[in-house]
Amino acid sequence: MPASRADLIARLDHLSIAHQTFDHPPVFTVEEADAATAHVPGLHVKNLFLKDKRGDLYLATVAADRRVDLKRLQVLLGAGRLSFGKPDLLMAVLGVTPGSVTPFALINDTEGRVRFALDRAILASPTMNAHPLFNDASTVIASADLLRFAESTGHAVAIVELDDAPAA
Repeated sequence: MPASRADLIARLDHLSIAHQTFDHPPVFTVEEADAATAHVPGLHVKNLFLKDKRGDLYLATVAADRRVDLKRLQVLLGAGRLSFGKPDLLMAVLGVTPGSVTPFALINDTEGRVRFALDRAILASPTMNAHPLFNDASTVIASADLLRFAESTGHAVAIVELDDAPAA
């Protein structure tokens, strides 16, 4: 059974990670999120659930305004050819549906199947926000605390510099 918002909040509290959650209408795209979450502080992020040709799984969390070149990201991660993971695989591994992909879903990957990549630009912002497992709210935490959260779930964090990515 995937973690609930209450489970996530309990994990953040257990880690002494300060947080604030803002409810809003469900959003499915960055554009919808921009309109519905303008009042939410912190850097807004987007999340890509990816699979490479070898079957390795990745979650990339990047600043919402970033354009992501999957070929460049593939090089940075040492991955095979990347494509988006299917919704059933997303649910099976991260326990969320499309539109609700979030770094907080690492709480559900208890088998450590997903490699987590974090855009360095996120760490340059004092705070960031992401869905608390469902796309009808945004939870704000200190950007540096996202590292502690990911590590508490057993996931190493690959910090990627998208601006200086080598050409594929």
